[in-house]
Amino acid sequence: MLFWASLCLLVVGLGVMFYYYLEASKFDLDEVGKLPKENTYYDRSGKLIDVPDDRAGKNVKRSDIPEDLVHALIAREDARFFEHGGVDVRGLGRATLRNIKDRNFTQGASTLTMQLARNTFEMRAKSLNRKAVEIALSMRIEGSYSKDEILTNYLNRIYFGSGAYGIEQAAQTYFGKTTSELHAGECAMIAGIIRGPHIYSPLRNFERAINQRDQTLARMVDAQIITQVRADEIKAMKIGLNEKSKQNGAQRSYALLAMKEELESLMERENILLNGLKIYSTIDIGWQTRLESELNLAVSGLEKEKGWQHHIHSKHEQGMSVDYVQYAAVTTETKSGEILAYIGGRDYTHSTYDRTNAKRDLGSAFEPFVAAAAAERGKLVLAGKPIQTGRQIGPQEVQRLALRCGISGPFVDNEDLYRGVVSATPMEMSVGLATLGNKGNKPKPHLIRKITDNDGNVLYHAKLKTQPALSKSAAEDAVGVLKNTSGTRSFTGATGSERDAWVMRLGPSGSTTIWIGFDTPKKIAPEARLNALLDEFVRRLGI
Repeated sequence: MLFWASLCLLVVGLGVMFYYYLEASKFDLDEVGKLPKENTYYDRSGKLIDVPDDRAGKNVKRSDIPEDLVHALIAREDARFFEHGGVDVRGLGRATLRNIKDRNFTQGASTLTMQLARNTFEMRAKSLNRKAVEIALSMRIEGSYSKDEILTNYLNRIYFGSGAYGIEQAAQTYFGKTTSELHAGECAMIAGIIRGPHIYSPLRNFERAINQRDQTLARMVDAQIITQVRADEIKAMKIGLNEKSKQNGAQRSYALLAMKEELESLMERENILLNGLKIYSTIDIGWQTRLESELNLAVSGLEKEKGWQHHIHSKHEQGMSVDYVQYAAVTTETKSGEILAYIGGRDYTHSTYDRTNAKRDLGSAFEPFVAAAAAERGKLVLAGKPIQTGRQIGPQEVQRLALRCGISGPFVDNEDLYRGVVSATPMEMSVGLATLGNKGNKPKPHLIRKITDNDGNVLYHAKLKTQPALSKSAAEDAVGVLKNTSGTRSFTGATGSERDAWVMRLGPSGSTTIWIGFDTPKKIAPEARLNALLDEFVRRLGI
C-alpha cells in the first residue's frame, strides 16, 4: 500500500514538474540579456508628451563591475547565489512556512535569478502558480547563463530609482561616475537601495540611503565577507552625490519630473515592473501650454518695465532658486483631484526648483478659509472683512479648518492669522480651493490616471479618493467671498508686503492657483501695479 501511495505521489510530482517545465519553456531566454523597453508618457487625451530616454549603450560588462559591488549585492539580496541552481531551497522553505503562518505572501525568498526572471518577463501576480513558473524559469536561466552573466544582466536590467535604469545609469545619476569607478561605500549604498529605489534614493533621502548602506555592510560582516574593521573604514569613505542629477535635463519639465516621481511610488506600492510602461497622465497639455504662455507674457512685460529682463540669461541653477521674477501654477479638477496643469517655474532648463511646493505668504488670499471656518461654526461670513469674520471663532478654529482643507501651516495664534499671516504652497492652495468647490470634500491630487504594459494591459487605474473637510453649506459660503464673474469665482491680489502675488480661480470643474514672486522674497512692484497686472492676465486668459 505504501509502495503504491509513494508511486502515485512520484507520478503526480513528476507531472507537476513536467507541466511547469513546459510553462517555463514558453519564455524566450534571449530577453534576459536585453535592456527593458522605455516608458512613454501621454496627456489626458492620449497625446505623447515625452519621447523615451535614449538608454542605448548603457549595458556594462562583468569586467566593469567592482568586486565590492558583487559582494554587497550578494550579501544583501542572495547570500547563497554562487551555490544554488536558481532556487535557494532553504530560504524558500523558510519563506513558505512563514507564508502559511501569516496566511499571506509576506515572504518571497527570491534569489537574484528569480528576480531577474520576474523583471524580464513581467511576472507580477502573487500566487503559488506564478511562483512555481518563476522557479522553473529560474532553473532554465541557470542552465543557459553563467553566474557572472546572470549577475551582470540583473544589474543591467533593474531599476535603481531617480530615473536610473541599470547599474551604469545609477552610478552616473547618483555619483557622477562609471560603474567601474565606484568605491566600496558607494557600492554598498547602491546595493542597499534596490529593495526600495523610491524611498531609499540618496537624492531623495540621503539619511535613509546611508542607513541602507550600513545595513548592507552589517550583512557583509555577518557573512564574513569583510571584517568589522573594514566595514568601519568603508563607512568613513566620503560619498559625494552628483548634484547635476537633480536637474536631470531628461525630465524636460516640472510636470514630467513630478509624474516620474509619482510613478516610482506607484511601482513599489502596486508591484509594477519596469518594461515599456505606458503612463497616461492627468495633464491637459493644451491648457498647460496656454497657461504657461500667458504667464510668461505677463511677467516678461513687468520685467521690461523694471529693467529686470537680463536676469534670465544668468547661468543655470542646479535645482536651486534664482533671482528673477518666477511663477508657479496648479490646476486641479475639483471632483477627481486630477492635476490638469502643473507649472513649477518659469524655465525648467534654467532652474529645476519646483515652486508648486514652495511655501509663500498668502495675505488676503487666505480669506476664503477664514470664511469657511466661520461658516462651519454657524457664524456670519462678512465678505471683505476677514478680521471681523475670524474674531467670531478664534484662530484655533481657523487653523483646524485650514488643515482639513490641506493647508499645513505653520500658523500664528493671533489675529494676524485672519490677515493672512500664513504661508502655503500653490499646490496646497489649489487643493484647498478645490475642496471648497467640491462641496467640502477634499480630493486627493494626482498626476497619473492609468498605467498599462507594452501590450495595453491595465496595471493601475487611479481611483476617486475624497475626504470630508467641511459641510457643503460652509464650503458654499466660503466660495461666496470670491469675486463672481459669469459663474466663475476668482481672487487676484498682492500681499501687503508686495513680495507675493496670487491668482485663484474656481470654475465649474477645476481650481487654478497661481503664484508670482521672487524665490528670495523681495518687493516685486507697487500693489496697484501688481493688481493691474493680475487683472489684465486674468482677462486675457479668460479665467
